[in-house]
Amino acid sequence: MEEFQFKYSTPERQGVKSEAIINFLNKAEQVQTKDMDQEFHSFMMLRHGYVIAEGWWEPYQRNLPHSLFSLSKSFTSTAIGYAVTEGLLSVEDFVVSYFTEECPNPSGYLAQMRIKDLLSMSTGHVVDTTHNILAREDHNWVKAFLEIPVEKEPGTYFLYNTGATYMLSVILQRLTGQMLIDYLRPRFFEPLGIKNPSWAVCPMGYNTGGFGLSLSTEDIAKMGLLYINQGVWNGKQLLPKEWIWEATSFQITNGDVQTSDWCQGYGYQFWQCRHESYRGDGAFGQYCIVMPKEDVVLAITGGMKDMQLTLDIIWDSLLSGIMDEELPDSPQHKLLVEKLSSLKVPMPLGNTTSKLIPDISEKEYAISNSDRFDSVRFEFYDDKLKMTLGSGDYKQTLDIGVGYWAEGYMQHLGSKDHVMFSGIWEDETTLLIQCRYIETPYAVQYRFVFENGQVRMESTVNVSFGVAMWDEMLGINDCFNPKKVPSQQATT
Repeated sequence: MEEFQFKYSTPERQGVKSEAIINFLNKAEQVQTKDMDQEFHSFMMLRHGYVIAEGWWEPYQRNLPHSLFSLSKSFTSTAIGYAVTEGLLSVEDFVVSYFTEECPNPSGYLAQMRIKDLLSMSTGHVVDTTHNILAREDHNWVKAFLEIPVEKEPGTYFLYNTGATYMLSVILQRLTGQMLIDYLRPRFFEPLGIKNPSWAVCPMGYNTGGFGLSLSTEDIAKMGLLYINQGVWNGKQLLPKEWIWEATSFQITNGDVQTSDWCQGYGYQFWQCRHESYRGDGAFGQYCIVMPKEDVVLAITGGMKDMQLTLDIIWDSLLSGIMDEELPDSPQHKLLVEKLSSLKVPMPLGNTTSKLIPDISEKEYAISNSDRFDSVRFEFYDDKLKMTLGSGDYKQTLDIGVGYWAEGYMQHLGSKDHVMFSGIWEDETTLLIQCRYIETPYAVQYRFVFENGQVRMESTVNVSFGVAMWDEMLGINDCFNPKKVPSQQATT
């Protein structure tokens, strides 16, 4: 199979003003904060099938995957589309017909729930099932979903419900004997040239469906390109245009706030947007936005606390620059190319050295009230520092770039995460270390304050489903023997 290659063009040749894209990029940077909670990590814009602008904010990289969170749902919907096309199921099938063992005598509204209701987030639940599923002690996510009361008539009430998407993954695997990712591989991933997709698996051995997929920005753009082309890829109809239309059309109302892109209606795991557009999206700024009227696809990843703000920037900046006809070459295009090649997330600001370095280098501090690690040690060099974190008998040493990004990996809870590290002195006593988990939206800042032979540490995360700041921790310098230090609680 011939490997897919994107076609490239200038914005003006495809009827888009370079100035509008520059305006978009400028506004994207204006909302960036020192808390790192409103950042773009990557951006691709396609018009008439051509890539007309793309960029990755350093240290994020083109070739790396990014966690999609709920954007995964649109890919699950796509798999159901293939199953419907192949006659394996119908959207009118009753959900309980696939779970006769777990639910032998269904009754009430649960018995009325259809595949269509799972797809359109209209299961009849009044509480999102996700928490119950994840908290289930026996890890039987299927039973957790089926045991939650269905209080409204399915198909009549919208509630965003990640558990519903998970059940679609389970149904598909029970029908085909293949995990969701493997079912999609020859039908979708391979034809589109999407290499090495990864998808989280639940304790029961099913892909999680509603989250857990990691792909590159280019892969997101390919999804949008397939959909805007009505299921046609390289001249071949991969997915019927009737399914594309059904999945991306209004299926159920989800609010009446005219200025919100979360209240324009919902399809089959796709959100309706303002301006006659639709999208798949995931927490903290993962987007596949399709604008059929303008023939535009946007693929975006980020770490964003306010996802509506991102969409507002898109509508305010880009729409007015999209024209029906080809435009003459513009000197603004050169400025756009320069802008796209110089994108960077803000580097921590401060000094590269401190007068305290001779006093604290190669000294180990016992951390008395942390469940993440129990010691920390620093070694300082001209252009980098080494930070060693200890947890019991296990120690890991991380190379931290001083004023630049150093690439490495961090072990945590059994996983090995790809991280970019940078450190800087905010003042003579305060060392700031920033850790960017560059295959995810997450970035963590550790702030160490050295005083009187002790180190006080606080840590914050840019975006989170829970708290953004963790407890302050206290470290005591005991000259390489933290076990002698008595337990001491920090004040917070």
